[in-house]
Amino acid sequence: MNKNLIVGLVVVVLVVLGVAFFSTNKTEAPGDEVGTSTEGTMMGDKEDGAMMDDKEKMMGEGEMMASVKEFTVEARSFKFSVSEMRVKSGDTVRVVFKNAEGFHDWKLDEFGVKTKQLQAGQEETVEFKVDKTGTFEYYCSVGQHRANGMKGRLIVE
Repeated sequence: MNKNLIVGLVVVVLVVLGVAFFSTNKTEAPGDEVGTSTEGTMMGDKEDGAMMDDKEKMMGEGEMMASVKEFTVEARSFKFSVSEMRVKSGDTVRVVFKNAEGFHDWKLDEFGVKTKQLQAGQEETVEFKVDKTGTFEYYCSVGQHRANGMKGRLIVE
């Protein structure tokens, strides 16, 4: 009986530690929501709220040739928080990919860019230069996620 009690206590302790570990990985700092979009289109122009990088801040309006457009994309059950991104040819695009739940990645074939497949609570940032115009599809390559609608469009003008 004493042996069963010890085994039971060990199991309870392991369960409590497991719950504590996984619940702390999902918490976000209070400022994490800044710059995120809730569903829909996010434009990459400064007038629309995209963040300017240091190089842009130092250059005058007339001197600006190309810029960094940053998008924060959050992944949830079979959808991305940003379904459309608009940028200009020559821009550098920075995608901060945050996986809110499940197991997802972010992939854009035409520019050879992708994140690792991430667990819930993880994030990764990718950056690339757009050098061709058109509409390109980004998507989650995990299982049937793309077929289930986990995709969006990058529009380069």
